[in-house]
Amino acid sequence: MFDPQQHDEILDLAQVTIRTALESGAARLPDPADLPAYLRGPGCSFVTLRRDGELLGCIGALEPYQPLGRDVAQHALAAAFEDPRFPPLRDLDGVLIEVSVLGPMTEFPAESYADVVARLPRAGAVVSAAGRRGTFLPAVWEQLPTSELFVAGLWRK
Repeated sequence: MFDPQQHDEILDLAQVTIRTALESGAARLPDPADLPAYLRGPGCSFVTLRRDGELLGCIGALEPYQPLGRDVAQHALAAAFEDPRFPPLRDLDGVLIEVSVLGPMTEFPAESYADVVARLPRAGAVVSAAGRRGTFLPAVWEQLPTSELFVAGLWRK
């Protein structure tokens, strides 16, 4: 979807946004007019922060509602400072920043839990049932490599 230079620019945007907030104490989102053309169009992303393999924050959106560049910056700030599961980030030392840019969602109706396990494609997934919803990004397949493990983890979430 993105060439290597664009990939690096997206990661740099997330890192610079967090670093600026840490250094200045102010959260600043980029002006879309200052962004490259591929970041001005609507898009949605998740930003995940880890240190030594431990999750520090992960925030994102499933549907586009703003320019992709602003979305990445907003979710970088939210992952660093607003994820209610973790204390706010104090520094970037050793922090690995991952940015997942999501494409359009495809509905995947299923008859049962077993049907989901049997037919789930190896992609990110959102499960909705009984008024609740859980999301796993495609990278979760690395930690939960079978459909059984992936769906069980997503269902618990």
